[in-house]
Parts: sequence; C-alpha cells; structure tokens
Amino acid sequence: MPDTSSPVVGPARVVRLAVGDYLLTVNPVDGSEIEARRPGDAEGEGPQRRDKASRDALDAAGRPPAPPGAPLAVLPLLEREEERERLARLLGRGRSVRLTGPSGSGRTVLLDAVAEDCADLAPDGVVRLSGHRQTPTELLYALYSVVYAPSERFPERPARAELLQLVGQIGAVVLLDDLDFGGAALEELLRATPECAWLLAATPDTPAPSDRSHLEEIFLGGLGRAACTELLEIAVGRPLTELESAWAGDLRFASEGLALRFVQAGGLLRRRDELNAEDADGEEPGVFEERSRDAAQVPLPTLAEGAAPAELLASRVSESARAALRFACALDGEMPHPAHLPALVGDTHADAAVAELLACGLLTAAGSRYRLAAGVARQLAESGFGASGEALTAARHYAWWTGHASVTPERVAAEGDAVLAALAGADVVAAVLLARTAAPAFAASLHWGAWERVLRAGAEAARTAGEVAEQAYFHHELGVLALCGGRLDRARAELETSNGLRGALADKRGTVAGRRALALVTDREAAGPALSPPLRLEAPAPVGAEAPTQAFPLVRVEPVPVVPPAAAFEETFPLDAKPAPAPVTVRVPMTRPTAAAVPQWHRRPAALAAGGVLAVLALGTAVSFAISSSDTAAPEHRGTSPNPSSSAPDTSGNDPAPAPASPGTATGTDAPPSGSASAPASPGASGPAPSGPAPGSASAPAPGTGPSRRPVSKPPTTPGSPSASSPAPGTSPPASPPASPSPSNAATTPPPTTTQLSPPAATP
Repeated sequence: MPDTSSPVVGPARVVRLAVGDYLLTVNPVDGSEIEARRPGDAEGEGPQRRDKASRDALDAAGRPPAPPGAPLAVLPLLEREEERERLARLLGRGRSVRLTGPSGSGRTVLLDAVAEDCADLAPDGVVRLSGHRQTPTELLYALYSVVYAPSERFPERPARAELLQLVGQIGAVVLLDDLDFGGAALEELLRATPECAWLLAATPDTPAPSDRSHLEEIFLGGLGRAACTELLEIAVGRPLTELESAWAGDLRFASEGLALRFVQAGGLLRRRDELNAEDADGEEPGVFEERSRDAAQVPLPTLAEGAAPAELLASRVSESARAALRFACALDGEMPHPAHLPALVGDTHADAAVAELLACGLLTAAGSRYRLAAGVARQLAESGFGASGEALTAARHYAWWTGHASVTPERVAAEGDAVLAALAGADVVAAVLLARTAAPAFAASLHWGAWERVLRAGAEAARTAGEVAEQAYFHHELGVLALCGGRLDRARAELETSNGLRGALADKRGTVAGRRALALVTDREAAGPALSPPLRLEAPAPVGAEAPTQAFPLVRVEPVPVVPPAAAFEETFPLDAKPAPAPVTVRVPMTRPTAAAVPQWHRRPAALAAGGVLAVLALGTAVSFAISSSDTAAPEHRGTSPNPSSSAPDTSGNDPAPAPASPGTATGTDAPPSGSASAPASPGASGPAPSGPAPGSASAPAPGTGPSRRPVSKPPTTPGSPSASSPAPGTSPPASPPASPSPSNAATTPPPTTTQLSPPAATP
C-alpha cells in the first residue's frame, strides 16, 4: 500500500521571483502572473556580497564535470611564461587586456594559469565567465550572480538601473573566455564595470574593440619545434622515434604550431600503438585464412591526416564514442552531459565516451560543459559523418527531462545550449513540447536570454502546428518578459495577442492572468517614465507682475543678437536709444543627483554637458561686452564722411590757421539743417534756413550716395585756433600723435557742445 503521509509533488513547479518593481510568479500551467511590488517587501532584502568560500564553491560548480574513469593526463603550459607574467602584471595594475589567438592555441589553459596568479589581487577575487553566445547584458547579470548572493526569501533579478549600480561597485579580475562581440557592445561592458580588470580571450575573427576601450592587445602565436615535440611525447606517453620526430616537425610547419593539433596527433599515435599491439599479440592465422603471418604495421598518418585528423580519429574510437559524436554534430557542436549519454546512445557505459573523446582532442571545455573542438564539426561534415534523427531523439529526451519534477531549474540552465540546439533541430510537435517544458525552468533559473529564445521558437512552432492554446501561452510569457524589461509597447502587443487567442478558446483562467498583466501595463503607461525635467524656454514676466515660485532657481542668459549684413552698421551704432534686449529665462535644475543614483560610467558625459552649458554662457557674456564696448566709440569715427576723397579734420593744433569765414557763410558744423531736432529755429529769425550742408563743404555726401546719419558738431573756431577745414587734395594728415592741450588753451577754449543725433527730416 503506498504511503500517503508525504505530500505528492506534482509536475508543476511554481517559483516566485522579485524583478525590479514587480513580483513574478512562474506558473507552468496557466502562464506567469505578475504584480506590483509592495513598498515594504524590499526592506532589508538587499543583495549581500559572497565571501571567498562561497565564491570558490560557486566556481567549482561552474566547471565542466569530470568524466568517469581514470583521470586524464594534465598537459603543461609550454612556452607561455612571458605572456603569463605580462598578463599578471597588467591585471595587477588594473588594466584590461584582450588576448587574441587562433582556436587551438591554448588560450583556455593560459587563462587557468593566470587565474592562479591573480587569486588575491582584487577584493572580489577572480571571476570566470564564458562569452560563448552571450550578450553584454547577460554577462553583466552573470557577473552579478557570482559576486552577490540571492535573497533568502526568493531569488531576485534587479532592474537594469540597479544592476548597473551594483556591478559598478564590483572589484574583481574577470576572465572571459570565447568572447563573441566587440565594438560598442564591448565598450558598454567595460564602462559598466569600472572597478574590474578584464582578461578577454578571443579569436582573430572576433570584431575588434573600439578605440575608446583602451585595451591592451596581446597576440598568442604557435609553439616552437621543441615545445611541439615535448607536448607530443606527453600526449603519447613515450619518447618519439626518429621518424616520428621528423613527422612532428612537418606537422608543426603545416599547423603553424597550434597546440590542439599535437594533442590530436598524440591521440593518433597512441591509437596506432594499440592497433599494432593487438596485431602482434593475436593468434597465428589458420591454413585457410586469407591473411599473412607477418601482420603489417599501421603506418604513420600522412601530413594531411595530421592537419585534419577528425575523420581518422572518429574511425579509431569506440562505437559509443562515435554515437556521442553524432549527437554532438546534430546539436551544433554541443556535447550532452555524460549523464544523458546512456539514455541517448542506448549503452549503459556510454558516459565513458566523453573521457575517450577528451583524450584524443576531439572535445574541449566551454564553461560548465563540453563542446567539439575547433574545426572538428566541419571536418566530420566534409567526410560524410552525418547525423540522422539524433536531433529529434535529443529533443524528445530533453522534453521529458526538463518537465520532470525532480530536475531543478539550475540543472536545466546548465544544459541550456544543448536544449536550445535540440529545439532548433526538432520537428514542430517535439519543439512545442520541449519549449513548453523548458521555458518555465529557464525563467525560474534567471537565465532570461535562453528563456526569450525558447519562447520565440515555441511560438513559431505552435503557429506552424496549429496549436492555438500553446501559441497563446508563449505570447503571454513574451508579454510578461517584455513588461519586466520595461518594453511597454512590446508587452501590450504580446498580451493583447494572447488574450485574443484565449478568448477564442474560452480559457477563463488564462484570460484573467492576461488581463491583470495588461492592466499593469496600462498603469505603467499612465504613470510615464521617471525622467529628468526638460529644458524649457519661457517668456519674461511682465513688468510689475509678481514672479511665481519656482521649484528650481533660474539662470538668466543674455541673447546674442544676430543681424543681417546690411544692417550691421546701424545695429552697432544706433541712431536712437533702443531698449536693451529682454533676457531669456532658462529653467536649469541646479541640484545634481547623488553618486549612488548615477552610475560611475555615466558621470563623464554629464560633466561634459555641464561644461557645454557654461561655455555657452561665457560666450554670450563676451559678445554682450563686445557690443557694449562698440557703442562707446570715438566721435570722430562717427562723423566720418562716406566720401573717400575727404578726411576728418585734425584738431592736433599743428595745422596753419585758415582764412576767416565770412559772416554770412554757413558751414556744415555751424548751421544744422532745418527740421533737425537738435537746432530749432529762433522765433525772430527770418528767411528759410538751408536744408543741408553746402555742396562744396567737406561734409557733403558724394554724388549718388546719402549719409546714413548726421555728423557730430564741433566746437566753434576762434582766431588763432586750429582750422576745421579739410587739407588740400593730395596732401595727407600729419602722422604725429595729437599733442595734449596746454593749460592756457584749456582755459580759453570753451567745452564742446554735444548735439543729439537724429535722422534727417524728410523733404516735403
């Protein structure tokens, strides 16, 4: 009789998460439910930094699993001491380095050695990450999960603003292997972590970083002849013969000294020794057997087979290893976990195939899993070593495994790349089933990059298969994911699509969950994003009106006048007194956000913007001073005649005395024209006043031109005083500077009278 005392665990795994301002309940049955987070829920639940023991345990859990059987031989690091010391020295100074080398040059082994040298440099230790098919955002969340421990109440995924603030405080040496991106994306990753020293391992075909990244570049080349021979002897387990040493020299020239090629060559020679030993220990042939008594030795591989050894190695491994290679080729190079190989291959000892493939160099470590080594998948595909139906078999196996209640979301996330590859190679029915069971596990494990890819692949497969209910589920999950990421337009589109499909199916429970999420989207749209107040230009308040109370102090910026070229003279030297231009009121918030609210990588652009505003203010002040100084020019420049043949009179006192003017003669400086506001007619005067200066006077305009203004009046001339007339044509004024007036002349000479300038009256 079964025991009914313990609760029965159902297939549905409901997980509660905290995502920024939301609480997310991952429900595999009806779809995830999202609600606003209460203000008191986050009190005292901030992320806490892990200690060294916790980080070491997490790093050990993130390593690839050790294959069953005897431990493999550890290959040494040869001819890399100089690069190792230089990398440790640069990282110790806080510099970020980009290590570039071809696939198979030993970048991963070098990173392991550098991790040992830099273990005690940074306060947060050494963090190992894998950049294979990862975006900068996913790498930032991975870095956050390594340094910060989750909350005891429920796992938390911070919003992007909070994430940038938290990772900006991390001080660690980050070793990133298999970098896939460069340019602006890499610059964004480096700027978000200013306190981290990065060691980025990439291949030469990876996009280059931008010039503003300030990365040190180190190129990793091939090994020398002696190092290649030593590595081959360690891989084979015995000294090389003279013929094998010559073959190793030719192989080094063909492979450019790549370490991976000599590990694979060691597998070829080791398997050749095993085949020759089997032939030597075999029984002698019978009378009727068609084989010679002296069995021929297996020859050395050719140079072409040594440069591309995948096909020859695959033919010399066990049958279980060949079956595992077929699954890896079908899953885009991803090798399933050794625990899955017995169920996939159908052999109880198939898990030992991983150790066999690792020993011959066909597999390599990639994060917490194994992948086919560089070039192996291409070489096997060219040789016809294809897969038939392995992807569909893997998809059905993973659909059963990910939906099992005993499998934790973390185990599903560790197998994420193989699950995604199986999803891409399955038919629509298996793809819908696999996506339906794997999506909640990826959501609960906070691997949301894989969650989004699974949801999109599942929605497309459900649409192709005609599964309306499953299609509604995938669209609902995509809407919830977009809402958590702040993409309100995408969230509304996905949720409305899901509600429409569920309404057609009369799915009441699913429709209620969709409407609740859609109502939350509407509330967020009504609230609007929390942005800083914009820069607003307001008209000045009327004179006498009381200025309203402002939240921020006002800064007055004087406008810079822009005049056309034709009116430049009139604007610079005004005829009438014009009012000063009204200042423009600019609302500028004088308060700055605190350092905790603004990420450190974002402070430099803000400082540059503030410097630009100050530069504009200084430029406006300088232009205003220039205009005001131009308005106080010397009077002799204002009275200059436009006639180029005449020049202004010189009052230095060195010219000869002119002939006395007749009493009835009127000059341009003695009698202003009639109608001028500066010289009104006396009541007793008779006869019409002259309308302008005499035609022959010095102040008369040139023919065809008119004066733009009236000249400045001069003091009256007295006998013995300098002449006010112009010099004779052809003569030039003296070049000596004007002499200062003597005390006697200053006492007898009356002060000059200033005449107000006004435009000439129109002639009737």
